[in-house]
Amino acid sequence: MGKRSMSTASLQKEEEKEEEYSSLDYVDGNIIERDVTLYEDSAIIEDDVTKRFSSAELRVWNLLARNQNYYFHNTSCKKTLMALWLLGFVIRYLLLFPCRLAVCFFAVGLTWFCGYLKNLFPGTALGKWLTGPGYQRCIRLNLCAYAAIIRFHNPENRPKPNTICVANHTTPIDFAVLASDNTYAVIGQRQGGFFGMVENILSSAVPTIWFDRGEVFDRSAVTERMKEHVSTPGALPILIFPEGTCINNTSVMKFKKGCFEVGAVIHPVAIKYDPKYADCFWNSSQDGLFHYLLKLMTSWAMVVDVWYLPPETLQPGEDGISFSGRVKRKIAERGGLVDMDWDGELKRSQPKPNLRLAQQKLFSDFIGADEDK
Repeated sequence: MGKRSMSTASLQKEEEKEEEYSSLDYVDGNIIERDVTLYEDSAIIEDDVTKRFSSAELRVWNLLARNQNYYFHNTSCKKTLMALWLLGFVIRYLLLFPCRLAVCFFAVGLTWFCGYLKNLFPGTALGKWLTGPGYQRCIRLNLCAYAAIIRFHNPENRPKPNTICVANHTTPIDFAVLASDNTYAVIGQRQGGFFGMVENILSSAVPTIWFDRGEVFDRSAVTERMKEHVSTPGALPILIFPEGTCINNTSVMKFKKGCFEVGAVIHPVAIKYDPKYADCFWNSSQDGLFHYLLKLMTSWAMVVDVWYLPPETLQPGEDGISFSGRVKRKIAERGGLVDMDWDGELKRSQPKPNLRLAQQKLFSDFIGADEDK
């Protein structure tokens, strides 16, 4: 009886241990499942961010090459579509493009010449006209090279002197779109090559604040330059794109806080392009500026809506970060864009491959260790 009782007790202990182990396995399984879900959620978030740095696909075909493959592989009318695309190709490249290219070179040259004249006669009536209405006419002529159709809304909120204008950023053409309706001082990063030549032309026509790459992180120096400008009586409004990089016009990403700490009145502006006529997003990692402009000239047109929003000021108890976030939300809401708190600099600073591999190895080792248990 004693041996039988001992064996019964041993069996009960073994059953309890098995239940405990199965319970532990279940807990570990939940841990693994939770961690896998966490990784999946992170991947979804990352995809939701990185897709803002590439051209957004259309649900309709606009006879441009960037989305023709989808329709060619999902329809039985391939020959008809090919004929339409070839017709559009002939119109865009053989008829429109040569005229637009000629207008582009003429307009750029005229803009430089007007800036040169303005510097020869500073402070005169001619110089003031060239800085204001004359400069705006030159910008409009430049936009003719891209068949720009611009609709301005709420012009009563147009930026005034000694203020700062902030807008979402899709393309370098954003500046020309806004400058065609008002004259701005420009702030931006010093570039080289063709982009640098364009910056030099702008510098000859309007006040500019350029900073070098090594000065990008010196926020205080750039902020001081802006303070000096806005404190000058009658100074032109400063145009700045606080995202710091081009986004594909589907969202607005985190604004840099520098211009919101100057103490000047902020004029928010929302810019929305119609993607049916052209892909206006500039992917600087794939195309140089000149190649990008050629792509725009071979598109159908550049149709854009611009909304001038009521001016904003720093509220009591509000810091630069909160102020920038509030302005960003209003721009996103007015332009029908997604408001995102991610930094647009992720476009240039992707995680290194070795860090990704290390994270993958750590995760695989974690799963393997739990399976061994």
